[in-house]
Amino acid sequence: MRFFNSLNEYGLLAKLFHWITFLVLILQIPFGFYLVGLEFSDERIELENVHILVGITIFYITLFRLMWKFINPNPTSSINIFKGQALVAKLNHFLLYLSILMITTSGILKKLYMGETLNFLFFNYGFKKDNFILADAFYQVHIYANYLLIALVILHILAVIAHHVLFKDKILKKIT
Repeated sequence: MRFFNSLNEYGLLAKLFHWITFLVLILQIPFGFYLVGLEFSDERIELENVHILVGITIFYITLFRLMWKFINPNPTSSINIFKGQALVAKLNHFLLYLSILMITTSGILKKLYMGETLNFLFFNYGFKKDNFILADAFYQVHIYANYLLIALVILHILAVIAHHVLFKDKILKKIT
């Protein structure tokens, strides 16, 4: 298997970025909704710290993935699709990245505006003053961006199924 993308399929690193992000998000999103239902306790604080650490890790993976994407172009499409379909695919991918970055950034800003210090893996950071109004606003962005991500992932999966079943192309083979 190639490390870099070829004309026909994604390379090892692109595949790892894709599937690791997918698997971690499949666990992280329900975990976040579970946390919302918990009463305030030491256990919730510990679980939130895990959620935050995983979220920051997703943020870094997404940044590395985007950098890799810019220096290592996608394989060419071997199927004939109309321009509207190509536009929807590009828009979905763009919005997937944007929603992941919005979720992590809004979660980080919510915690910082609550007056907490966060561990960013490489350094710790906290604001000098809290602002609960901004914290609540970023929390709302965090929630709605999660719903957007869920909808986009469902659309993405449905598109893959449609390509595999209806169009009978090998699009799934490129990323597996």
